[in-house]
Amino acid sequence: MTGPLAVALVALGAAVGAPLRYLADRLVQARHDTLFPWGTFTVNVAGSALLGFLAALPADPAVMTGAGVGFCGALTTYSTFSYETLRLAQDRARFVAVANVVASVAGALGAGVCGFALARALIG
Repeated sequence: MTGPLAVALVALGAAVGAPLRYLADRLVQARHDTLFPWGTFTVNVAGSALLGFLAALPADPAVMTGAGVGFCGALTTYSTFSYETLRLAQDRARFVAVANVVASVAGALGAGVCGFALARALIG
């Protein structure tokens, strides 16, 4: 899907996803007094699960554009994941930095697979 409608759908999805990412990140992180960036981890895993779910549904370009690209793209955050990992390494919390990389990559990929499998099971 391309054109003005696609841009509008991405913008609409992102307008919901970005504030939700911020609020979810703050809510989760406030409940954990650790160095590990639980808020970013949570939104990235949740967004990956949702995107996997959407990817398994029958193709609807408008849904994938608005919800997949716009919402999931704004909900998840690779840049914050990278920044937090580098910050942990610079602060000499190398074990936590490595744990963040391993858990985030494995968690997001696993969540995407689970979301995909769930949608396939539901639609048959």
